[in-house]
Amino acid sequence: MLSNYYFNSFGLRTLFAILIGASAWSSDAMSATAFVSSQPSARIEHWQKREAEITNYLRESKDLGAVKLLFVGDSITDFWLFDDNPWVSGQKYGRKIWDESFAKPDSENFAFNIGISGDRLEHVLYRILPKEQGGLGQLDSPQLKPEFMIVMLGINNSWAVEYPVADSIYEGVLANLRALHARKPNSRIVLQSLLPTNDAVKNKEIVLVVNQRLKALASDPEYSRFTTYLDLYPAFCDVNGRQISHYFTDGLHPNSDGYAVWRDRLVDFLQEARRGSVSR
Repeated sequence: MLSNYYFNSFGLRTLFAILIGASAWSSDAMSATAFVSSQPSARIEHWQKREAEITNYLRESKDLGAVKLLFVGDSITDFWLFDDNPWVSGQKYGRKIWDESFAKPDSENFAFNIGISGDRLEHVLYRILPKEQGGLGQLDSPQLKPEFMIVMLGINNSWAVEYPVADSIYEGVLANLRALHARKPNSRIVLQSLLPTNDAVKNKEIVLVVNQRLKALASDPEYSRFTTYLDLYPAFCDVNGRQISHYFTDGLHPNSDGYAVWRDRLVDFLQEARRGSVSR
């Protein structure tokens, strides 16, 4: 009687332990499936995804004729379209600001963004050149007739540089400016300054030098007919000329507060341009 009791007790305890273990394993297995890291996935670079998105929009959108603003640039332009930073938790980019101001069809500032993270000047030039000239032809559609092309280009060419650096960046911006105007001659170009970085030497030796030359370019009679210059640099600096760090995520890309500052300056600038208060 006693041995049966111990046997039955041991058997029940063993069975109970097995069931608990199986349940825990099942719970762990189920929770593992909730992690992206536990599932196989092919690697797709962000720039490839963005390029495909732009191509699909150009091919399938019924809103191309409604686009008033065409944003052209690299990651600083691209990240208007991100809310949460997908690479760093707790950071916000410009999506909320974009949706408030540039995402409403039939509004005067309805925009299409062709910025791609990582693009250098030569990459943007390749994308906007027509297909018949070997480019991607992202501006080929005759339905795409923006009132303004909003351009910020060049900071990525301050890495892996050609020398003189400022000359290389300026000539690349100039080549893109000419290509944009050739594709959309009835659109006005808002040529924006480069933003300050958190590198004071780079700002002094490259960014401010390029910005000064871009400002002069927009005043040149050849370009002033279709180009206006928007100097955003001072809005992102303190009284000592240093970058306002709380407008940026990493010393280069604006955060949501920075995109709000940019939006406010740009929208006011466009209103003035439409009233004729900004020289062409």
